[in-house]
Amino acid sequence: MIRAALPFAFALATAANATEYDVSLQGRDTNPGTCEAPFRTIQRAADVAQPGDTVTVHEGIYRERVNPPRGGLSDTQRIVYQGAPGEKVEIRGSEVVSSWTRVKGDVWRAEVENALFGAFNPFADEIHGDWFDPKGRKHHTGAVYLDGDWLVEAALLDEVLAGTPSKLGPLWFAEVGEKTTRVHAQFPGADPNQRLVEVNVRRTVFYPDAPGRNYITVSGFALRHAATPWAPPSASSPATPSTTST
Repeated sequence: MIRAALPFAFALATAANATEYDVSLQGRDTNPGTCEAPFRTIQRAADVAQPGDTVTVHEGIYRERVNPPRGGLSDTQRIVYQGAPGEKVEIRGSEVVSSWTRVKGDVWRAEVENALFGAFNPFADEIHGDWFDPKGRKHHTGAVYLDGDWLVEAALLDEVLAGTPSKLGPLWFAEVGEKTTRVHAQFPGADPNQRLVEVNVRRTVFYPDAPGRNYITVSGFALRHAATPWAPPSASSPATPSTTST
C-alpha cells in the first residue's frame, strides 16, 4: 500500500508546485507573469515555464515566434500553453505594412525595410524541394495579406501592373533590394492605408529550435501567417502551418 501511494503523493506534490503564468498585450516582460502583472510575450513565459506549469495567453494578436526552450517530463508533467477560455488568441508570423503609394488604379507599392525581416526574408526564400513542381516560374515563401486574406504571388511584375486579378484572386510581386523589399500589390476597391495589410516575416510561429522537447500541449490558439517552406509527405517541415487551430 505504501509503494502504491508514492506515485500519487508525487503527483500531488507536482501539482502543488505547478505555476500558472499569464500573458497579455497589456503586460510587460519585466513583470512576474501573474494574473495581476502578466508578461507581454509568450516567449517570455516559455523561457521561465517548467514541467507541470501552464501558460495562459489572453485575447489579442501576438506577433512573435515562440521557441519553447524545454518540454515537460511526462503526461502528468506537461508544459501547457493555452488560450484563455472564451478569448480569441492568435500568434502570427506577419507584421503590418503601411505607407502604401498608389501606382495606378488598384495597384499600390510599398517599400519594406529589410531590417523588418532580420536574417530571414521570405520574399527572397524560393520554394523548392522533392516533388515540388514550380511550373516554369519562381515561388517564394513570402506572402501579402489584406484583412487576413492571402493574395496570390504573380510570376511577373507586369501581371500585377496590368491591374487584373487572377482567377485565384488579387496579385502581388516583390523585388528584394539591398536595403528594402519593394512590394507591388493589387487591392481592388480598397485603400491599403485604411485597411489591415500584412506581410509574413517569420518562418515559424510556434516551433522549438531543437528536437526532443516533448510533452508540450498547445491549445486554444489560431496560428497564422508563417512563411512555411515546402516539404514533401516523406519529410518533416520545420514550421507551423500558415493557418491552423489546435
